[in-house]
Amino acid sequence: MIAGILETALYAADLDAAEAFYGGILGLEKILRAGERHVFFRCGNSILLIFNPTETIKPSPVDGLPVPAHGATGPGHACFRMSGEAIDRMVEKLNKAGIAIESDFRWSNGARSIYFRDPAGNSLECAEPKLWNLE
Repeated sequence: MIAGILETALYAADLDAAEAFYGGILGLEKILRAGERHVFFRCGNSILLIFNPTETIKPSPVDGLPVPAHGATGPGHACFRMSGEAIDRMVEKLNKAGIAIESDFRWSNGARSIYFRDPAGNSLECAEPKLWNLE
């Protein structure tokens, strides 16, 4: 059912140094940077997310996207690449197992994501590849 990793998150308090290392030294293509909150890179057919843990641990604003908070001193994050039909099946499987789905929504480009936690508290996501235009 799981088709691969769509995105992977790492944490760094110094985003300038992270951007210089991943973009400059490793040569990854920077997709975007949002101030001191995050910088994102394309990594082959996947996306590498570098988050500032002091910013990502803050809850989303009421009018923001329904993405659960996460950080390096607490929960980490991983996203699994899945089709819409596979996400439906995963929702059923999670519900049967008594695992709460924290968020189930569509992004502005129509891609669907669901979020839930593993037993250690890590934030896990299943998303359609079109989230990052990888179809």
